Amino acid sequence: MIDAVGAWGRDERVGKIHESGSLVREGTWAAYSQHREMFQGHSSHGPAELQLFDPPSSFSHPHAWGMSIDLTKCIGCSACVIACQAENNIPIVGKDQVQRNREMHWIRIDRYFKGPAEQPEFVHMPMTCHHCETAPCEQVCPVAATVHDSEGLNTMVYNRCIGTRYCSNNCPAKVRHFNFFDYQATAPNEVRKPWLGIPDTQQNSEIDPLRRMQFNPEVTVRMRGVMEKCTFCTQRIQAAKISARVAHAQGRRDTPLVKDGEVIPACAAACPTQAILFGDLNDRNGRVASAHADPRAYQFLEELQLRPRTRYLAKLRNPVSGSPDHPPHGEER
Repeated sequence: MIDAVGAWGRDERVGKIHESGSLVREGTWAAYSQHREMFQGHSSHGPAELQLFDPPSSFSHPHAWGMSIDLTKCIGCSACVIACQAENNIPIVGKDQVQRNREMHWIRIDRYFKGPAEQPEFVHMPMTCHHCETAPCEQVCPVAATVHDSEGLNTMVYNRCIGTRYCSNNCPAKVRHFNFFDYQATAPNEVRKPWLGIPDTQQNSEIDPLRRMQFNPEVTVRMRGVMEKCTFCTQRIQAAKISARVAHAQGRRDTPLVKDGEVIPACAAACPTQAILFGDLNDRNGRVASAHADPRAYQFLEELQLRPRTRYLAKLRNPVSGSPDHPPHGEER
């Protein structure tokens, strides 16, 4: 009975062979070209009109940062994972800690397989913090260490975090990670140990100069006992905002606001297929706003009413018509 229930849940989320699921949506180009609405209406839950509490703002002033991830373009190369690690001082925790489910990557590549083992269909799905407007993590933090800013970013205040891990338990995407040790002060092949001194003095006392030089000086090096996650590369956002304001004050720019394409997070910059786009949703002509308006766009676990700022674009396949594993779907492009 358990296996039957598990198979039903898997088929519901991922979809059966040649079918689209609620979590991973896909279809053929021929079917999509004839029925653009095929990716809509997968959830039986409509948008919630009545909320438990009113948001403090619209989270869109002066910018409304958002991201889109095209599953058709993603090839699962993990370039975004490595770029994020280098940009945000994410530690290499080592094999022993990974085996204990203590990996620290802020973005991971989920892989879903279905169909026969000889010729399976698979989907690569980058999974990172979706910066939900009704974020479950924010509602359970006892010290307000994770809060929303006016531009829609789900921010982390490391100095407030006391490591309860309530936010990780409440996150449906499981994209928050707890810093168990001072990974940055110890090589991955050495025995882990906590730092018992004052955190601000660890850099000079424990970390050698060569190791310090590999850190990005614009990103805080986190200590043990705090939660961390994707920030949409907030340091790059702030740098672009400062440059725009300075240029506007000097008369070299017509607006102090950041324009489309001026902020490119590390994951998007490293993506070889440009599957990841980032930008301001207030710019209706921008690439991200256009991607969110695409018929293929859908939310992650939309039945939870998270209102995420990240949208996925459903995967389109173009199989060989008439093959044993891919029955005809009409004329192929």
